[in-house]
Amino acid sequence: MVKMKAGDTAYIVESNRIVREVKIISCSGGMYLVKFEGGGGIRVREHRLFATEEEAKKSITGLKDEFRKKTPYDYM
Repeated sequence: MVKMKAGDTAYIVESNRIVREVKIISCSGGMYLVKFEGGGGIRVREHRLFATEEEAKKSITGLKDEFRKKTPYDYM
């Protein structure tokens, strides 16, 4: 992973399902202060940041179809 610095744009994954673009404000001790587009910000560890949106989407782990719990509608 490439080290990011203040002013760079990065992507994070929220709740293992939503990819959001953030701007890096500062870095200290492996923790990054990031700001969201709509305002607000959080401090995250380096491993939660991705350089591209595609990398962030690849990191999302979901239930595979074969392991998905079946509903009554699947049998119709």
